[in-house]
Amino acid sequence: MTRSLQRRFVAAAMAAVTVLLLFLLGAINGANLFFAHQRLAHTLEMLGDTGGDIGRLPPPQPGGPEHPGMDRNDYDTFLSSNFFVVRFGQEGRVVFADVSRTSQVSQEEAVHLAEEARASGQNEGSSGSFRYLLRENPPFGLTAVFLDTAGEQFSCLRVLALSGGLGLCCWLGMLAVVVLLSKKAIRPIAENIQRQKQFVTNAGHELKTPLAIIRSNAEALELYTGASKWSGRIIEQTVRMDGLVKNMLLLARMDEGAGSARPEEIDFSTLLAEVLEEFAQPMGARGMVLRQEAAPAAAVYGDRAQVRQMLALLLDNAVKHGRDSGEVRVSLSQKDGRVQLWIENTCPVLPDCPPEKLFQRFYRADSARSQKSGGSGIGLSAVRALAAANRARVQAEYLLPDRVRFTVNFPQPGPHRS
Repeated sequence: MTRSLQRRFVAAAMAAVTVLLLFLLGAINGANLFFAHQRLAHTLEMLGDTGGDIGRLPPPQPGGPEHPGMDRNDYDTFLSSNFFVVRFGQEGRVVFADVSRTSQVSQEEAVHLAEEARASGQNEGSSGSFRYLLRENPPFGLTAVFLDTAGEQFSCLRVLALSGGLGLCCWLGMLAVVVLLSKKAIRPIAENIQRQKQFVTNAGHELKTPLAIIRSNAEALELYTGASKWSGRIIEQTVRMDGLVKNMLLLARMDEGAGSARPEEIDFSTLLAEVLEEFAQPMGARGMVLRQEAAPAAAVYGDRAQVRQMLALLLDNAVKHGRDSGEVRVSLSQKDGRVQLWIENTCPVLPDCPPEKLFQRFYRADSARSQKSGGSGIGLSAVRALAAANRARVQAEYLLPDRVRFTVNFPQPGPHRS
């Protein structure tokens, strides 16, 4: 249990750390990408305004007036940019191409890219690592300016790689810290849970003796004075309490790991028939009809005693919470390498809760009826614990209008098991 709590604590803490790191890294890289895009767009606008002619843009003078929309940093960025310019004449033919500011393309490639951009019908766009802008720029006419964005892309990728590596190192460091501190953090919870389990175990063992004495004295009293409704109620409640104590002790053993399964190959069809025979009398006493659909010679892999107890608890639940003169259906089949059992019973009214909640400890959908029938609310919890110990899965579902079905999937024996 301590290890399970420690794993959950570490998982929850690291999930929070992961979300925080992803948010921070996403914000940093998103902001970097946004500002890089803005810088490229601004530089491309300046190139479009000047037609790529730096001579038309004298440098800002210290203390002198600046160009509209441009400061000294913008001018330096302009000078350090890699770009090429292509101009078109009135007939749409290329009349000028300048590739002196880039070594990425030849003059022929520049002309080809410009013609493709013009044919696309879009004034802005991208082609490979270049972003382009088409603009009427007197006195040059239609000018296509292509800005090389490879440097900015590499810069963004570098920031992404560095931040990702740093984030991973931080995550691993936090994982080490959380693992080291987890035992200390969960110690009070683990000790409290352990004390609760110990209390349940001790109380269960202490209750068994007085319950046996009360029941034997009540039965002895009936021998001397005859049966009465008071002695009958005493015996009935002691039987109910004895079942409750046994289920509590079973859950305590399963939680402590003392109920570990000793798996073996089981003739499940025979075992199911034996348990059904034991419940024939309780079903008959309530006028219930049993319908079986059992597959012949079905075998499962599990602890025989625990599987038998699980079947008994499921059938006991069907009898206690089923409708008088109702129906109990039991089906056993083999499918996809597993043995599937479902037990279905009619009930006066479907529980007003999700089916999964039926497995919650001490939960009773109808407290008054459960009290009357002897239900304690932990039988199905014990079923789930036994199923988990034997690598089986159990689930509940409602079938309209008045049926509850419990389905258990068992592993079949295989050559890899011993």
